[in-house]
Amino acid sequence: MTQPSVAASVAESGAPLLYSRGFVRSLMIEPGRTGAYLALFSEIGFILLVATLAGVGIGYWADTQLRIIPVLTLVGLFAGLALGARMVWTLINRFLARIED
Repeated sequence: MTQPSVAASVAESGAPLLYSRGFVRSLMIEPGRTGAYLALFSEIGFILLVATLAGVGIGYWADTQLRIIPVLTLVGLFAGLALGARMVWTLINRFLARIED
């Protein structure tokens, strides 16, 4: 006796393959919050840009002083990315805490 496959049983039942809640509105889509999200996303981009460029700039400056060009530039790049990611994490957590209230 063979078991019918899951795909065959779903196709026979007429049920959709993927579950969708439809057009349920959540707090993320409420009118009047577009400006807040626009400000958040632009601030995220600005933070990542500044932190990364600052890390690379400081690393490059240190490399030129010590004459070991690619080493500290890469360290500065990763340090800037890590610092930027941490700052974005903090920013998003504060934003979401305000949205939930």
